[in-house]
Amino acid sequence: MKYKAVIFDLDGTLLNTLDDLATSMNYALRSFSFPERSREEIRTFVGNGIRMLVRRALPEGTPEETEDKVFSAFHEHYAKHCADKTAPYDGALGTLRALREQGVKVAVISNKAHYATLALCERFFPSLIDVCVGQREGVRTKPAPDAVFEVLASVGAGADEAVFVGDADTDVETAKNAGCDFIGVTWGFRGKKFLIEHGARITVDTFDELYGIL
Repeated sequence: MKYKAVIFDLDGTLLNTLDDLATSMNYALRSFSFPERSREEIRTFVGNGIRMLVRRALPEGTPEETEDKVFSAFHEHYAKHCADKTAPYDGALGTLRALREQGVKVAVISNKAHYATLALCERFFPSLIDVCVGQREGVRTKPAPDAVFEVLASVGAGADEAVFVGDADTDVETAKNAGCDFIGVTWGFRGKKFLIEHGARITVDTFDELYGIL
């Protein structure tokens, strides 16, 4: 295999989480009498963590105190419903198994809350992920390279031995900041044109195509 470690984004890359994110976001908005957002609006809001999702979904100028309350309502709901409609993309499980069989270290780095990242990886990819890192207090989120460096140290790989696989501009920048190669997946929340416009030099349309490159 070309790489010693493959690091995946979660939402929009391994898992289609959009419906559950939209449901929890709209529950939180309704709870405080704010207008709901469409599924496609939510698609454009995700990628930079839950705090930014909430901020983008709220009307401009919403007081910080109110934003905090909506943020808490989202967390409470999502903790219970993060896997109601979420499912792996076609080919994800087979690719992870094949990588593990080849001795490649597999990691997940997400701007999703750490508890949800762990819960989803354990539910959908049991025994297939070596290191799983979500958003935590005191640790900079993507596109900062902190989590990538943590993963690389954990699996004993250098940046030049790893590739980051993701679906958004945040992932492109994360790979660049960490000194890793990057492969963009077109089935996620942004699409091929967006990825190329934001610096992705390699994109794939299926997991089979991804595995062929790896």
